[in-house]
Amino acid sequence: MADVVLTEIHGRVGLIRINRPEVLNALNNDVMDGIGLAIDAFEADEAIGCIVLTGNEKAFAAGADIGFMKEFGYMDAYKTDFITRNWERIRTCRKPVIAAVSGYALGGGCEVAMMCDMIYAADNARFGQPEIKLGTLPGAGGTQRLPRAVGKAKAMDMCLTGRMMDAAEAERSGLVARIFAPEKLVEETLAAAQTIADYSLPAVMMVKESVNRAYESSLAEGLLFERRTFHASFALEDQKEGMAAFVGKRKADFKHR
Repeated sequence: MADVVLTEIHGRVGLIRINRPEVLNALNNDVMDGIGLAIDAFEADEAIGCIVLTGNEKAFAAGADIGFMKEFGYMDAYKTDFITRNWERIRTCRKPVIAAVSGYALGGGCEVAMMCDMIYAADNARFGQPEIKLGTLPGAGGTQRLPRAVGKAKAMDMCLTGRMMDAAEAERSGLVARIFAPEKLVEETLAAAQTIADYSLPAVMMVKESVNRAYESSLAEGLLFERRTFHASFALEDQKEGMAAFVGKRKADFKHR
């Protein structure tokens, strides 16, 4: 497991790298368990404020490992809680997680990227949900997260035709936040992650929780949640420091509490 998922620490940023280049980083239980363990460690580490998940220049992840699942019956998938058991750990992480996508992010790879809080892409990135070609459908959020990112029409198009979306279209459609040259992708993503990590961690977590609430509630309920969370932020030492620094025209020295 240690070989298929590698981790590094860059300042206050934890980097997780999927490492199965021989199969274009195809996702199996070892990979997903490894990602989960890495997230557990980085989330427990108070010195880490943001997490980056990436692959290599050829592939973020070209999909789930078909050889691993092709003989599954219904009870195999149901009794092992397939996908839910370990893939969803990305979604439940309270610290921000940025997907840095170069090359292919297809099927489960696209779905894992969408589980992250935002996607930064290399200009060679290709996104797709080609499960229809295998006689099945996306099962890790593709039919749910993709419409929320790009709208119903493009999501239907991608899921029903199996076509790939390039980085430029993905950015125009709202799936991708920023695009970089492949050789600059990880460097630029780490820089953005460090910017986030240098802010007050409690405030960053509050922002993440509030933005995510927009997808889980009505506007009225979402606004109420935001307002109460905003009010709660006045209990933070970092809020006092941040506003005092602004008034005093100096850089804030956040203590993450």
